[in-house]
Amino acid sequence: MELTERKKKILRAVVEEYIESAEPVGSRTVLQRSGLDCSPATVRNELADLDREGYLEQPHTSAGRVPTAKGYRLYVNELMRERELTSDETQEITEKLRGRAVRPETLMDEIGHMATELTSYPALTISSPTKATAKRFDLIYLDPNSFIIVLLLSTDEVKNKLVHLPFSFTESMLVRLSAVFNSAFTGIPEERMTAELISSTERAVGDTMGLTSVIAGFVIETLTTSHGGGANVSGEANLLKLPEFQDPNKAHELINYLSDAKNLTALTGQGEYGDVRVLIGPENAALELQNSSVVLASYNAGDGMRGLIGVVGPTRMDYSAVAAKLSFIAGSLSRLLGGGSAPPRGFGKLMIKGDDSDV
Repeated sequence: MELTERKKKILRAVVEEYIESAEPVGSRTVLQRSGLDCSPATVRNELADLDREGYLEQPHTSAGRVPTAKGYRLYVNELMRERELTSDETQEITEKLRGRAVRPETLMDEIGHMATELTSYPALTISSPTKATAKRFDLIYLDPNSFIIVLLLSTDEVKNKLVHLPFSFTESMLVRLSAVFNSAFTGIPEERMTAELISSTERAVGDTMGLTSVIAGFVIETLTTSHGGGANVSGEANLLKLPEFQDPNKAHELINYLSDAKNLTALTGQGEYGDVRVLIGPENAALELQNSSVVLASYNAGDGMRGLIGVVGPTRMDYSAVAAKLSFIAGSLSRLLGGGSAPPRGFGKLMIKGDDSDV
């Protein structure tokens, strides 16, 4: 049944007051906040109707009302005012991003901490697995039987290996191998490092001792295990500051759930870059999240990959402010990592659930 405009104004007033105060909202407060030109008795009747229709509930007989998951959903879908970030807020986020060491191996942790700082909620960062490639080779001669392989990956990780061999080789051989590996083995995935490529390299440098195979074997093994991706959570302790999680057992249960990366990746879903997804209470499939809300924004991680930045908090969350900040972060990351356009000032399209596919 479609709500009247008056009921919608009353519901919005209850939700926004409860977000700020964390206290049940009474009729007089609703009247003051909504600006309606009617009596407190009329507001009480409308509140009772919203209660019967499942949008509000009354914790105690003499208390005011609080929103239900159904009430929050209608608020997010229809009643929430789009929040635009102020110039100071956009500058703060831009400076925080600029000040981060945006390296692939530390990106999720860095951005998660930033999202926690900006929203005061535990932050989730989820990224698709990406295949690393070799970026540069250095072969360091130690003695006729020993050398070090130094491998710089496309993720800017550095891997190295000390090699001892039962036969002797010259430093000039390592110099030739280094040149060929930097020419033929960089920028390609491990599956293209075939036996044919290794054999042709051996012929090109005159390697009859198997040095090429030793180096190539280390590179293939390294690339096979350097696929990155995954999920991370930061700021879990912030839950303990919220009224909804003053019960240590309740907070501990949610923190334990968030500590498992497999649980976080179950939250992924599709959407256009910058879109914001909001899952409220029972909309979350996991039992541990059914008294919480999750807000996620998708960003372009480059090379056709997608990432997610999000927060977990109480259903009494300032959805408009959180969505605006996450959307701006996601837009900034898309521009930084995927060459996307400048981020929006407000927030992207809100998606109700979008829980049927992976990142």
